Amino acid sequence: MYVGECQGHGVRTDFEMVHLRKVPNQYTHLSGLLDIFKSKIGCPLTPLPPVSIAIRFTYVLQDWQQYFWPQQPPDIDALVGGEVGGLEFGKLPFGACEDPISELHLATTWPHLTEGIIVDNDVYSDLDPIQAPHWSVRVRKAENPQCLLGDFVTEFFKICRRKESTDEILGRSTFEEEGREIADITHALSKLTEPAPVPIHKLSVSNMVHSAKKKIRKHRGVEESPLNNDVLNTILLFLFPDAASEKPLDGSSSTDNNNPVSESEGYNLYNQFKSAPSDSLTYKLALCLCMINFYHGGLKGVAHLWQEFVLEMRFRWENNFLIPGLASGPPDLRCCLLHQKLQMLNCCIERKKARDEGRKTNTSDMYPGDAGRAGDQLGPDNLKDMDKEKGEVGKSWDSWSDSEEEFFECLSDTEELKGNGQESSKKGGPKEMTSLKPEGRLYQHGKLTLLHNGEPLYIPVTQEPAPMTEDLLEEQSEVLAKLGTSAEGAHLRARMQSACLLSDMESFKAANPGCFLEDFVRWYSPRDYIEEEVIDEKGNMVLKGELSARMKIPSNMWVEAWETAKPIPARRQRRLFDDTREAEKVLHYLAVQKPADLARHLLPCVIHAAVLKVKEEENLENISSVKKIIKQIITHSSKVLHFPNPEDKKLEEIIHQITNVEAIIARARSLKAKFGTEKCEQEEEKEDLERFVSCLLEQPEVLVVGAGRGHAGRIIHKLFVNAHRAAAMAPPEEELKRMGSPEERRQNSVSDFPPPAGRELILRTTVPRPAPYSRALPQRMYSVLTKEDFRLAGAFSSDTSFF
Repeated sequence: MYVGECQGHGVRTDFEMVHLRKVPNQYTHLSGLLDIFKSKIGCPLTPLPPVSIAIRFTYVLQDWQQYFWPQQPPDIDALVGGEVGGLEFGKLPFGACEDPISELHLATTWPHLTEGIIVDNDVYSDLDPIQAPHWSVRVRKAENPQCLLGDFVTEFFKICRRKESTDEILGRSTFEEEGREIADITHALSKLTEPAPVPIHKLSVSNMVHSAKKKIRKHRGVEESPLNNDVLNTILLFLFPDAASEKPLDGSSSTDNNNPVSESEGYNLYNQFKSAPSDSLTYKLALCLCMINFYHGGLKGVAHLWQEFVLEMRFRWENNFLIPGLASGPPDLRCCLLHQKLQMLNCCIERKKARDEGRKTNTSDMYPGDAGRAGDQLGPDNLKDMDKEKGEVGKSWDSWSDSEEEFFECLSDTEELKGNGQESSKKGGPKEMTSLKPEGRLYQHGKLTLLHNGEPLYIPVTQEPAPMTEDLLEEQSEVLAKLGTSAEGAHLRARMQSACLLSDMESFKAANPGCFLEDFVRWYSPRDYIEEEVIDEKGNMVLKGELSARMKIPSNMWVEAWETAKPIPARRQRRLFDDTREAEKVLHYLAVQKPADLARHLLPCVIHAAVLKVKEEENLENISSVKKIIKQIITHSSKVLHFPNPEDKKLEEIIHQITNVEAIIARARSLKAKFGTEKCEQEEEKEDLERFVSCLLEQPEVLVVGAGRGHAGRIIHKLFVNAHRAAAMAPPEEELKRMGSPEERRQNSVSDFPPPAGRELILRTTVPRPAPYSRALPQRMYSVLTKEDFRLAGAFSSDTSFF
């Protein structure tokens, strides 16, 4: 195989190598190899100087026997009390399906032996591995073990690449009576105008769509639906716990899941990943879809659940039931768009509910006796409390537009409207205005009074600004940007942005008859009202106030808005936030999502859940290298997921990293089970073992302290004994084959261990060559024997000066 030589100063070394496929029987032991070595040296001295020997035997343990792999494969058919496949909904699976450690290699080494001290020939051997002074261990890891969490996330990621829409996946059979159903929907408006015996409020376009959907649902046979009813009902109950009671809870359902997880770091990961809080509906939905995709019907199951989910959303909108598992308030722009859309729908339901409740209170005996108090009642209780946190920068830009006359369900009598209209149309000064009844007062301002008549200033009930999701904000900023920089464009932009200001001015005028712009500015923007101490004619120090310079600019927006504002309380104004239209937009958005879009929206939630799962499992094992990798995954993911459409390759990298961590944790568990770290009674021994196991995970080869007599050594010995016994109980033919060769029969004298899988020997000596008077030079031969391999490599030196 290899031949060469090295010429030095008065020395020549010959390198030779032999490689045989079959091992000759006489060379399977030390005495045979010594014969070769001596004959190669051909030393002229009669008593040959002693040969120094180093031996290393490697034993392979493949059969762990009593240590079966602890991970149970999930039972897919089991469905008991919300558990699917031994897994509850909302819990991710974890662990490897096969043992991630395939073999243990034990190397027993005798580094310094002298010829004559030990016997190792074809009938007997002194080389007992237990007695070896050095033991070292390596483990062979299974290549790419199948890991449950990794598979779960990978399968879900595959949906992102599908092109089909929900209807295509579920088949057109869902619309058997297509013609009739569609006709129903298209003629919805003409049906609305027909005289109908049904009360009109029950008949709306959205209701017709809903009833059509119900029929569709009836048409689909049970045998056709991808998800069986038990699974579907269990999931829907998990997602909507409030549906278990007869009637969904009123407001509490939206906050019942809102207790933040104690571990704030893990809980707030959603900010970094742009996913959703780990107790929210969106997060739970992501986990359910993941599970359905893996265990129950794949892509069809996902499409089916999504269709049911959208129907549930429409049902809740139509019946004023809040969606559970969402934080109240405007859409949280730190979360994924789907979560924002659901929050938006909740805002719409809240507004609609508040309005409906307001209508109920106002149609009772209170109205129209004291409009002010009725306004108060509707305002603080229903509007303010519901929407306290809904401050949002963006204003609904289409709400001021006069071009589309939009009707608003006024909560008042038409006569009162007429009266108010006539009064407000008189363009007189504050005298006429003072004759108006104050309306829509929230409460009295502590200190301020009106500048002109000294009446206490009342803070009005105002409309909340419109909540917005990030796509609407983007849309709005695009529209504003397109208006350009011309004077007309700037004016239009200002009008669009002042819809909220105008509404607040109208509310203020209604609550404070006889007020002026200065009064409004003092309450609304105190910095724009400058007060100075001046000395009047009588010599007294008095406070004199005036509007700021920016308020005095000619054709100022505020002045213009104040002049056009009429004294109308918030409840009779046109809505800034048209909840009906916004809700329909959200429902449409949800309905047109393909499973691929859905998977893209929810992938950050799934990765977020996977990272939390890995962190939770790592905490139990405490592996320092894994901690570092998890930090890297979080940093990497937060960079990738913050962009709207992350590249597939980058997402695959993240999933691959998560799978790697899962495999490392599974390996750690496998080794802990095999070395029984939990069973140690003595604390010191337990610590040593745990250190040994963590080194095995992270280093290529680990020295066993105390060799065969140390604690780890005794465990390894026991593992080999058990495996050997199991092999001894094999059928007789196999036993005969096993005991076939003389080498194996000889080895049986050391019965605890199987024959070594590899033997390495190094023979060294220093002798004069080629003549007795030559200089004494080093001679070396290395040999390795495995089952199918026999190699010898020699370096034999001779003296070139004295030969």
